[in-house]
Amino acid sequence: MIPESFITLAMQVDEVFLLIGGAILVIEIAEAWFKGNLKGKTWLEMLASASTQVPYLLLETTMMTALYFGLYIFSAEIVTWHLPTSWPWLIAAILLADLTYYWEHRIAHRVRLLWTQHAVHHSSRDYNIVTAVRFGPLESLWSFIAHLPMVLVGFSPDVVLGSVILVQAYQTWLHTELIGKLGPLEWVLNTPSHHRVHHGCDAKYLDKNYGGILILWDRLFGSFQVEEERPRYGLTTDFDSQNPVKVWFSEMPALWRDIKRAKSARELRGRLFGPPGWKP
Repeated sequence: MIPESFITLAMQVDEVFLLIGGAILVIEIAEAWFKGNLKGKTWLEMLASASTQVPYLLLETTMMTALYFGLYIFSAEIVTWHLPTSWPWLIAAILLADLTYYWEHRIAHRVRLLWTQHAVHHSSRDYNIVTAVRFGPLESLWSFIAHLPMVLVGFSPDVVLGSVILVQAYQTWLHTELIGKLGPLEWVLNTPSHHRVHHGCDAKYLDKNYGGILILWDRLFGSFQVEEERPRYGLTTDFDSQNPVKVWFSEMPALWRDIKRAKSARELRGRLFGPPGWKP
C-alpha cells in the first residue's frame, strides 16, 4: 500500500467512527429526554464542548498545516532511510503510534504547561459523545512533537499522520455511559468503561487509563484502574462554566498568575513544567 492510500483509508475509518458517534449521540439525547434529564444546561454543555473545535480547527488549518508541510520536506530531504509500507509495517506503525499516544497523554497530565491544553478535554461535568471533540486549541502541537521520532525511525509522514488519525478516531465511541463493560475485550482494548475512569476526578481514578486503542499499555506501565463506582466527571477544581471562551482557556488565567508570582528560575520551571498543583 502506498502511504497516500493509507492516509485515505485512515480518513475513511475516521468518518465511520464519526457516524457511530452520531448514532450514539441520538440515543443519548433520546434517553435523556425520556428520563426528563434533558435540561438547558445539558445543551449548553454540549455546545461548549463543540465550540472548542473553532480555535482547534483554526490552528489546524494554519499552524499545523505549515508544520506538516515542513515535516514532509524534512522527511524527503533529511531522512534518507524509509521503512516499507507493507501491511506488517503499517500495523507496526499503528502500534507505535498507540504507544506514543499513551506517553504523550500521560505526560500531558503531568506537565502543567501541556495540561493547560488537555484540561479542556476533562473540564466538563457531563460525559457524553460530544466530549470526544472537546479539545484544547494547541493539543495537536504537542501530538506533533511527540510523534516526530516515528519519522526519524523511517516511517513516512503520511503513515505517521494516518496512524495518529486511527488512534484518535477509535476513541470517539469511548465517551459514553450507554455502553457497559465488554467482557474479555476489557483486558486488551480501551473501552467506554476504562475511559470513564480516565475522566473521573475521584482520587482513585485520577491519572489512570491513558491508553488510546489498547489498554495493555496501562496494565504494563502501572496506570490501570478498573471502573468500580460511577466516576464524578470533570476537574478536581470547581470549574463548571459553559462560556466557550472560558472553556477554551480555562487553565490559562491561573497559570499566568503563578508565572507572575514566581520568585526564582527554579520556581518558574516548576510552575511551567511541574505537575498540576505543584508548589515551591
